[in-house]
Amino acid sequence: MADEPTGLWLIGARGSVATTAVSGLLALRAGLVPATGCVTERPELAGLPLPGWSDLVVGGHDVTHTPLEKRAEALAQGGVVPHHVLGAVRAGLRAVDAEIRDGYHPATADGPQADAARRLASDITAFRDRHGLARVVVVNVSSTEPPVPHVPAHDDLGALEKALADPAKRVLPPSSLAAYAALNAGCPFVDFTPSTGIALPALDALARQEGLPYAGRDGKTGETLVRTVLAPMFTARALRVRSWAGTNLLGGGDGATLEDPAHADSKLRSKARGLEALVGEPVPAPLHIDNVPDLGETKTAWDHVSFEGFLGARMSLQFTWTGLDSALAAPLVLDLARLTAAAHRAGEVGPLGALAFFFKDPLGGDEHRFAAQADELHRWAAGLGR
Repeated sequence: MADEPTGLWLIGARGSVATTAVSGLLALRAGLVPATGCVTERPELAGLPLPGWSDLVVGGHDVTHTPLEKRAEALAQGGVVPHHVLGAVRAGLRAVDAEIRDGYHPATADGPQADAARRLASDITAFRDRHGLARVVVVNVSSTEPPVPHVPAHDDLGALEKALADPAKRVLPPSSLAAYAALNAGCPFVDFTPSTGIALPALDALARQEGLPYAGRDGKTGETLVRTVLAPMFTARALRVRSWAGTNLLGGGDGATLEDPAHADSKLRSKARGLEALVGEPVPAPLHIDNVPDLGETKTAWDHVSFEGFLGARMSLQFTWTGLDSALAAPLVLDLARLTAAAHRAGEVGPLGALAFFFKDPLGGDEHRFAAQADELHRWAAGLGR
């Protein structure tokens, strides 16, 4: 499989995470940087039948038109993309930018959503055919959407397709329409966001009908990563977590998006579900997300954990995490594309629960403990090589 050309189709292809992933991929391909942060380059995953860096061909959808090269320049100013890398990958960024097509925006789309889905799917299949790709993995790295109200069509594929054909209805949010289009194009789907995406029963049915794997949701890159390591410590030592409060300060596009409480709600729900699963009971976990434009691409998270020990002794733990979120997310996007491509080649269908390692709110499994997730990932990956 190492020599099979494989497509990576990014939803939100001109955003910070996508631009960082593409810049990093081009730099890895040229031998300019080590594969720091890429889990698929760890010894535990060595020898797997994964597409190589040179085998990945990138395209995508986006509703914005700022060229990748300009986005990369902004990321260089923010300390995410090194200036020597930017200079070396400019031509490659321009080539990838030529493969980006207009995405779906409900405010500007006319006609039924079924027509929009056909257009999106056609863009992907044309990309696959144009480059002679063995497969295309579609990864959603677009801005977080607010939660959507449940409607009966979300539960049944036939009802969903009927609703999609009705020009008066907008039954799917953009993330789910992207997933629907990807599945109809015969492509596995990865949701790196907390948006609804593929997490609907009707879309699960479509994935199984088409024989496709999928993975998600909400990439685990910073504060939640630390939580999944620390929380099992308390439960293993029979210490009771009384509360786990947090504050996130971030700028850039995520900061502006999550400043809207409706959009932030998806992120907050994702984080809360994981913490409850880790400690085994509901825990007060207030979390505030504040937009601080001055921080740019930097994200700072502060957590205060109140816990109880023997004889009711009250104690606390505090930690601060500061990172460049796009630099943490981008290598995981590349990892997920490689692993999902291998799963597709191996004939796996439905949610890839073994990829919970990468997500805050994993589909196909309820394991949130980081060490256990890592063990499961390694066991599953070893089976791909057989």
